[in-house]
Amino acid sequence: MYEGALQDVIDELGRLPGIGPKSAQRIGFWLLDQPTEDVDKLAGALTQLKQKVHFCSVCFNVAQDDLCRICADPRRDGRAICVVEESKDVAAIEKTREFRGLYHVLGGAISPMDGKGPSQLRLRELLSRLADGTVTEVILATNPNLEGEATATYIARMLADFPGITVSRLASGLPVGGDLEYADEVTLGRAFSGRRTV
Repeated sequence: MYEGALQDVIDELGRLPGIGPKSAQRIGFWLLDQPTEDVDKLAGALTQLKQKVHFCSVCFNVAQDDLCRICADPRRDGRAICVVEESKDVAAIEKTREFRGLYHVLGGAISPMDGKGPSQLRLRELLSRLADGTVTEVILATNPNLEGEATATYIARMLADFPGITVSRLASGLPVGGDLEYADEVTLGRAFSGRRTV
């Protein structure tokens, strides 16, 4: 529709989740109206994101160092691991201040429709973290939707043979079909403190 660089920016913005063609066009024109130094700051921040941010070598949360700030914190309780689908779920749970243990980020949920099975999740890494016997509770905090429930059930069955490990699931109270990242802190906190053994 437009020529050259403007259309390229609109096309790239349109690839972002939640940004439709009209929003992409609006943002493209907004960027065009901004001072060059502000656009340079945005471009620099995006470049830094790709250069400096990676996944924690232990839990796979986002990190700028080898370990994320949670895994690097010696005050965290290493006996409890909360299993979540994505890093944004870690942020949602941390806001509640209900959990002082460690996390394990799966990198998604079992979803045959999307071609994602157990082998595409970081389950082997979870099992290796449980091997030394330090962990006594695994809390399954996957989203309360079909994929999240399937993932939680799969992990609960997988861990059934681990001696000395209690597997629990967040209490109901979260809307079915919702995502943890959208739950308010009070609801998520209550779901966390009222978790049940699976």
